[in-house]
Amino acid sequence: MNSQNLMDRPAHRIASILAVSALALGLAACGKTEEPTVGQRLDSAVEKTEHAAADARVKAESAMQSAETKMEQGAANAEATAKDAANTAKGAIDDATITAQVNAGLAKDPDLSALKINVDTVNGKVTLNGPAPSTVARDRAETIAKSVTGVTSVNNQLVVTAS
Repeated sequence: MNSQNLMDRPAHRIASILAVSALALGLAACGKTEEPTVGQRLDSAVEKTEHAAADARVKAESAMQSAETKMEQGAANAEATAKDAANTAKGAIDDATITAQVNAGLAKDPDLSALKINVDTVNGKVTLNGPAPSTVARDRAETIAKSVTGVTSVNNQLVVTAS
């Protein structure tokens, strides 16, 4: 029996090794994750694409709203700037018109020479500079300037010169 026991031992040992190996392989196989199927990968790709499209749509809508707001603000600023420019131009034209009308009135007066009297107008305020032949002519120049539409005040700097 002894000899048979010796024979059984290596066989028993091999059988034990094979059993342990089979268990180890079985456990190793259980730990592996399954690779996704082609269909699962396709579903995942479609889902990712849908999320990306939704994000892109939200970003595009936000950008459009921002652009629309900026355009509205730009239009409002342009309108205000245009109105300011128009008012400035109107004021300059009004001042030029006032100056021309005062010069025309002075030219009609035989005692006053429009060529020698300098007329400046800023925002409706007229300044007269230059010589006047008399105090009466100096005062008349101021009266002529005040009679022009749009004149708010007259600064009479005319100097009476003896002839």
